[in-house]
Amino acid sequence: MNKIMLNNLNVDESCYVRKIFLEENTKRRLQELGFIEGSLIKCVLKSPFNEPVAYFVKGTTIALREEITQNILVERV
Repeated sequence: MNKIMLNNLNVDESCYVRKIFLEENTKRRLQELGFIEGSLIKCVLKSPFNEPVAYFVKGTTIALREEITQNILVERV
């Protein structure tokens, strides 16, 4: 298993969400956007200074800041 935090994923890499380590309100909002344990996520675009980063999940693209992505444990595909 190759588990990392989401902010360490490279462009064009895919992963599965394994655990979210954030307060309940933020965690619930991410889950509403499709970041559910077991969901397939793909990193599609990084800004010049790596923030925000765009991820493709459940048919849509979501941009997240590093303060969020460094708290999401994922497993590379």
